[in-house]
Amino acid sequence: MKITVVGAGAVGATCADNIARKELADELVLLDIKEGIAEGKTLDMYQTASLLGFDTTLIGSTNDYTKTANSDVVVITSGLPRKPGMTREELIGVNAGIVKSVVENILKYSKNPIIVIISNPMDTMTYLAKSVAGLDKHRIIGMGGTLDSARFKCYLAKAMDVSINDISGTVIGGHGDTTMIPLKRLATYNGVPVSQFLDDSTLDKVVADTMVGGATLTGLLGTSAWYAPGAAGAALVEAIVRDEKKIMACCVSLDGEYGQKDICLGVPVVLGKNGWEKIVDYKLTADEQAAFNKSADAVRNMNSVLDTLSL
Repeated sequence: MKITVVGAGAVGATCADNIARKELADELVLLDIKEGIAEGKTLDMYQTASLLGFDTTLIGSTNDYTKTANSDVVVITSGLPRKPGMTREELIGVNAGIVKSVVENILKYSKNPIIVIISNPMDTMTYLAKSVAGLDKHRIIGMGGTLDSARFKCYLAKAMDVSINDISGTVIGGHGDTTMIPLKRLATYNGVPVSQFLDDSTLDKVVADTMVGGATLTGLLGTSAWYAPGAAGAALVEAIVRDEKKIMACCVSLDGEYGQKDICLGVPVVLGKNGWEKIVDYKLTADEQAAFNKSADAVRNMNSVLDTLSL
């Protein structure tokens, strides 16, 4: 198993570190455009191997895509991170060109990889990657819903003062501050609906906090978060590599599912060795479907910006 992570910034390096610690690959490549960054971070990681007990071969590369040859899974984190006050959508002009170039370079040396997109705006970058790659749609996956669901569970656990590992919660829709849809109706605490423990106002605050979870961290940190996004990417990769058949919220290409076509959007999917294997129908209520449709309209509008760019 060979895995490549493109982009050795905070998110990419954290994702790679999690992949190495879990020994998900025999060989892990970290690539970045900035001289020495990927090499330095992989060396730093390797120096933790004897302390943490993993034995993955780590390779750092400055823009040498030949090192990525024959990768089974490629995680793309490349692009500018958000700054305070900046929306994910505002990144599209710069990051679209970067993601297109990365996908094209990866496919020069790896014939049929599974590609995981973390770069923002994630839904649009996933749609772009699918268009550029020409791979089977099941091999192109956006990470956003996995992260958003983790944040939803975080805020639920805080509100209830319980173990986060006893919480189940899913966020569908776009990976944006106004487009994500935390499914509070389906959230549970050890199988019991969280609505039995939280009043409506508290649950609504959890939903609101989840939706601006990334912006909250950007405001505190002065840049995008990295621990949770990196871990979310690695968790998604783990489900694929270990063929776990886990249901996770991911951004995938829809062809009529959830009432949408010609768009990549967050829905629950089963993940396994071939990428996302099937979409799970959560039987949305009329209000939830209306919110999903509104989210799709917003993402489709953002995707239309791609047509104005010289890519």
